[in-house]
Amino acid sequence: MAQVTVTARREIHAPVERVRAALADYHTTRPKILTEHYSDYQVQAGGQGVGTRVHWKLAATEKRVRDQLVEVSETDGGVLVESDQNSSMVTTWTVQPADAGHSAVEVHTTWSGAGGIGGFFERTFAPPGLRRIYDGVLSNLDTVVQSS
Repeated sequence: MAQVTVTARREIHAPVERVRAALADYHTTRPKILTEHYSDYQVQAGGQGVGTRVHWKLAATEKRVRDQLVEVSETDGGVLVESDQNSSMVTTWTVQPADAGHSAVEVHTTWSGAGGIGGFFERTFAPPGLRRIYDGVLSNLDTVVQSS
């Protein structure tokens, strides 16, 4: 099995503290920034950063839907880490200062892909598809934090 990796980046027009708080808010902000690819969103524990457990379904395509149960942790550097309890998928959200009081946000996801021909197609087509989904989430994040 090969590791599959997806990264998306965007400058967000808000200070680091506001962006980090928004990303860590699984009760209010997260549902607002998710795209139509997410369904059955439910906070099962916590709801604010570390210790949160949240469930959703992510439809990468009509036929490829991941049922995810995500546990949230954080690194010493303030990176939000979402570990899917149903798979090897791990997503990190890193927020750094950028020019003019803005923030640079990077979302990075890895998982153990399938082997064989199925794995080839997964490694080829999954990253661009998930990157498009993340681009939509980051765009929504930018809109939400600017309006708050």
